[in-house]
Amino acid sequence: MHLEMRDSYMRDDPEFIRWQEGHQYDPADRVSWWRPWLDVVAETTGRGVRMRRLRVVSEPLSDYVRYEHDGTFTNVAAGEDVRWLPRSQARGLLLPAQDGWVMDGEVVILHHFSGEGQWTGPRMEVLHDPELAALYVSAYEAAWHRAVPHAEYRPV
Repeated sequence: MHLEMRDSYMRDDPEFIRWQEGHQYDPADRVSWWRPWLDVVAETTGRGVRMRRLRVVSEPLSDYVRYEHDGTFTNVAAGEDVRWLPRSQARGLLLPAQDGWVMDGEVVILHHFSGEGQWTGPRMEVLHDPELAALYVSAYEAAWHRAVPHAEYRPV
């Protein structure tokens, strides 16, 4: 499970800058957008592992989240299940303060970002903590059930 809750990440990312300049991935030209991360997703989901990504977003969407939305078809093509949860629909949910992954119900990988969305040290913190993982899983599942599948989400 991957939880993303920021409205902007690494705005100096060359791919984001290309998108701002008008570049769009062509779904028909898989070679142009396939990247190593998608190999990991395809291999993992091919083994029967369910990979889910939940994006909690402000509406109207920031430019960065629009960029993410435009490119999410690549994640879906690789086998990832992606959902979107507008913050207005998150009322009453208690969500973690940090983005991160939960793996196998016991490992939590926390992401550390500055207020500007840049990585800070340590970029990622791997914790073998079943209690923390259970808290993340509980929050994630509650939000997941309210979230909209990628194919149905219409950005505002």
